[in-house]
Amino acid sequence: MSRQVDKLLISVSIALVVIVVGALYLQPEQSQVVAGAIFGKMTEWFGSGVLIFTFLGVLLLAFVATSKYGNIRFGEEAPEYSNFKWISMMIACGLGSATVYWAFVEWAYYIETPGLGIEANSQKAYEMSLPYNMFHWGFSAWTLYALVALPICYHLYVRKNAGLSLSAIVSAITGIKQSGVLGRIIDVIFIFICFGALSITLGVSVPLVNNVLSTVLGIEPSFTMNIVLILIISVVYSLSSYIGLQKGMSNLADFTTKLALLLCVGVLVLGPTNFIIANTTNSLGLMLQNFVQMSLFTDPIGKSGFPQSWTIFYWLYWITYAPFTGIFIAKVSKGRTLRSVVINTLISGSAGCFLFFGIIGSLTIDRQLTGLVDVVGMLGAGQDNNAIIAVLQTLPFSSAFMILFCAISVLFLATTLDGAAFTMASTATPKLQGNEEPHPVHRLFWCVMLALVPLTMIFIGASLDTIKTSAIITGIPILFIMILIIVGWLKWMVKDFGDVPSDKIAEVCASGIKETRPKELNEKG
Repeated sequence: MSRQVDKLLISVSIALVVIVVGALYLQPEQSQVVAGAIFGKMTEWFGSGVLIFTFLGVLLLAFVATSKYGNIRFGEEAPEYSNFKWISMMIACGLGSATVYWAFVEWAYYIETPGLGIEANSQKAYEMSLPYNMFHWGFSAWTLYALVALPICYHLYVRKNAGLSLSAIVSAITGIKQSGVLGRIIDVIFIFICFGALSITLGVSVPLVNNVLSTVLGIEPSFTMNIVLILIISVVYSLSSYIGLQKGMSNLADFTTKLALLLCVGVLVLGPTNFIIANTTNSLGLMLQNFVQMSLFTDPIGKSGFPQSWTIFYWLYWITYAPFTGIFIAKVSKGRTLRSVVINTLISGSAGCFLFFGIIGSLTIDRQLTGLVDVVGMLGAGQDNNAIIAVLQTLPFSSAFMILFCAISVLFLATTLDGAAFTMASTATPKLQGNEEPHPVHRLFWCVMLALVPLTMIFIGASLDTIKTSAIITGIPILFIMILIIVGWLKWMVKDFGDVPSDKIAEVCASGIKETRPKELNEKG
């Protein structure tokens, strides 16, 4: 087990986060205005490029997976995890508690501000609300994760290069020095976006769980309850992280996924069963039918702002998650083929989201249509948490459903943060080999830091939206890094397997790739 720690990287990254949090505290309104203005320009300048990149990424993965390159195996060993645990860990790391929150309410945002030029509050707006929800959490989102995971898998298990980080693979592709200025900048950006993305996840989910639990217990939500919840989450994911992936996160993710399935079954059986099945089926069909248009919709005539506010925003958000989710997927995919990684990220991951969003989203749409809960109106009034509670209270055994909801949210948070702490520790551990893990104490350090930052922000009343926006702004440089590693990965595959027949690829993988780069590049990489 590697025990090296990059103290300079850790110090610079923490200092940057402290500076940003300090700026949010001292100049909250100005920080929000500046971050919002920069994000607006980013979506204006790069929005179409982000949409094209993501759509082409889907096509690229479909081509690679169905070609002979799909036979490439990442490592000679048998897979470490069962298919269910493997998929559960990917979902738990890549989606987490945000899935639970948005499954209830996202569709409602698309009623008064629908995409594709649809009339607001119309029947079509209702029909396309859940398909858009599925679209934003489906194939394209998982594509962005896989576009980082696959190059890193190839880097680690086929090329057998050291280093489980973005800077390591960029160094292996370009020959730049990993410990040089560019390598450091890449890793600092990576750690910063981890803090930004996860701070907003905690900032949204913890108050929601607080409100739901308080309703069950008949007490008023409080800041103290927020602290208690974050401490509970921190203890769970810190313990899981310290134990390690094999005994910790794999079992935690497995259990959490089963609880989420239990929630789905309970809602399906005790909720409006026929409507849920019919609406989920209809929504899946509409999403698939309109996939290309939704993927490339920029609204240049109507100028509604929908693609900028939602689709482009989401793709940049997934891009900020892509490095640490991709690194984590690469770590747990040893022994898998390239084809199986693509199938289980794009197909299995998306199918899980479609099922969850279909059932939970259809429940809330039914409550809106039948007049039991005015979800759309409550969202417009800023009462999103109360809307979720009101929907849960319409179910039989509502207290049990609310407790299950809280348990899933807390455990999904724990698994997401556990995965992030692992990848952050991996990034700050130079020359990590594919069969090594960062030191448990090092992982524990990042667990503590990931809890302290959102706690501090909640305490000082800083705007979580600003740090989220700041993190997403860094999605643009990450996008260019992704393009670089994708091109490098494709060149590697063509060089290593371009002349190898399909039935011989497994044999070549088992015998190992003979590196033919100049010696000086090997030394730099």
